[in-house]
Amino acid sequence: MGFLFGRQTQAVTAQQALPGRPTRPYSVSPTHVVLGTPLDGPWPPGSEVLHLAMGCFWGVERIFWRQPGVIVTAAGYMGGFTPHPTYEETCTGMTGHAETVRVVYDPAHTSAQTLLKAFWENHDPTQGARQGNDVGTAYRSAIYWTTTQQQAAAMATRDAFQRVLHGKGYGEITTEIRSAAEAGEFYLAEDYHQGYLHKNPAGYCNHGPNGCTLPELP
Repeated sequence: MGFLFGRQTQAVTAQQALPGRPTRPYSVSPTHVVLGTPLDGPWPPGSEVLHLAMGCFWGVERIFWRQPGVIVTAAGYMGGFTPHPTYEETCTGMTGHAETVRVVYDPAHTSAQTLLKAFWENHDPTQGARQGNDVGTAYRSAIYWTTTQQQAAAMATRDAFQRVLHGKGYGEITTEIRSAAEAGEFYLAEDYHQGYLHKNPAGYCNHGPNGCTLPELP
């Protein structure tokens, strides 16, 4: 997928980033193709939102739409500067965004810690500006939290998973962890990216168990 496009491995500044545009230049279906729920809201009262980046968003989205308690997932772009970027622009690395999946969930039926367990165990968070064959800042690992409970879970699970990685000879986690407010707006990706691996079951995916298990936390 992205290895055809992105090679930018150094983060761009706001001054270097592409200018973008005032509105989204494409339309997106309002309903999730698998879950049948509103892609861009409204969602049930009490729903919580967690944004996760771990490489190509096709495989990432499938991991999370399969998680119990998840209301809806969406593929998009976050953590950069360019307003309303396109896929091609994001892949160049010149928007500053990461390919990101927005996960909306019911905290009565799952938790940030449970979702983060799937996050850590299904990619390599030590690779910096890449994930496998996908090279560039658009494929970096990131967690953009929206609640203080999510922030605490992100830090605690990161530290616990780092100990596991050290025990297996891996290096340092490079995952970016910051608030969604600081990371900036989440922009929905083009419609063909939404539920991509449902629409294209044999499509490209480089995600799956990495052989490391996040231990239970107190």
